[in-house]
Amino acid sequence: MINDALLKAVENELGKGAWLLRFADDVEARFEADTQRQRGRSMAVAGLISAFIYCLFLINDYSFRSDTFSIAVMFRVGVMLPFGLPILWLVYRGVSPALRETLMTSTVIVATLISCMIFVSSTAPYSYLDVFSFGLILLVGNIVYSLRFSYAVWSSAISVLIILIFVLPYEPMPAEAKRLAIFTLIAVAVFSLAANYRFERSERTAYLHVLKEKLRAGYYLKDNKKLTRMSVTDPLTTLANRRQFDTVFPVRWQEAADKGLCLGLMVIDIDHFKAYNDYYGHPQGDVCLRRVAKVMQANSRDTDLVVRFGGEEFLVLMANAIPEAVEPAAERIRRSVEGLQIPNPGASAESVVTVSIGVAVLYPGVGLAPAKLLSQADAALYEAKRQGRNRIWVANSEGSLSSDNANGGLGISAQ
Repeated sequence: MINDALLKAVENELGKGAWLLRFADDVEARFEADTQRQRGRSMAVAGLISAFIYCLFLINDYSFRSDTFSIAVMFRVGVMLPFGLPILWLVYRGVSPALRETLMTSTVIVATLISCMIFVSSTAPYSYLDVFSFGLILLVGNIVYSLRFSYAVWSSAISVLIILIFVLPYEPMPAEAKRLAIFTLIAVAVFSLAANYRFERSERTAYLHVLKEKLRAGYYLKDNKKLTRMSVTDPLTTLANRRQFDTVFPVRWQEAADKGLCLGLMVIDIDHFKAYNDYYGHPQGDVCLRRVAKVMQANSRDTDLVVRFGGEEFLVLMANAIPEAVEPAAERIRRSVEGLQIPNPGASAESVVTVSIGVAVLYPGVGLAPAKLLSQADAALYEAKRQGRNRIWVANSEGSLSSDNANGGLGISAQ
């Protein structure tokens, strides 16, 4: 249900085509959760590169304003780095989306402020040309960091304001140069913000398409699993069907052979079921089959494979079967079905629904095939039917139907 709602929300976002760079709350939360780790690390790496280049401008400081070079070193290395590097570490480790964007925005604003303070600290000729490089700080925030658009707008606006506050009253800078520098900075801010908007819009749109396909792929996988489960399950009783048995049987046989264990098999048939169907009709016959199947499943081990083999015939495949325990297990099933006390007047007035069970236990030795176990259990079922039904019959280890088994070889009869 959660994925259904999320998929619908994603499709709604794709259908909007809105210019606002924010999704509905549930989609926005998923977007941030999926992109936060990578975004934080990318921003931290971009910050380190930017910090390195920012310090390289000391070369420019030495060339243009050697009289205040020590001030430039103090601000760039002594203030900016101690301020910025811990922020990059926090962002790299991971913080909330709002805090991440706020911290990175602060580095842009502080870098602008420090650059302006270095700029006005000197009256050296041509020192004012440094103003034209301030646009690089805006490019770092809007393009290199690629701040979320709203944060990029605020950082650009505050940075331009700071520059105006320092540049306008700076007397050594000619008015014509001030106008050109301010116009250039504003143009850089606008162009870089436009690029920032397109980057974020593209990122968000691409994310929606990817998320949509992932969610759909999850549904396809779920549908495939459901279809697979349906293909190996009997729809009436929800037991395994013959297809599943044909797949599992040789695997269990090989596992038993590899581990030196015995494999047990019960073949179970509902007695006089045709008479029951003729008397009550097929819908009621289906109800009977479901009740009998439920009892078989309840009285089998979790490791046993209970199968509706066809019609009113069932199988129970028992891995790691102890010969002494298989017959009592079959007897539990027989008694439990009889204990349902489902009337079967089609057979006789006093009859109830019962089952006959053929049992075989075999060690998968060399030269034997899985079909051998099935044929032994099937022959034992035939003998149980021949001996009067509502009983179990166990094939001996050689596969013959001996009367020397426990309970006289006839299994256990309700008679």
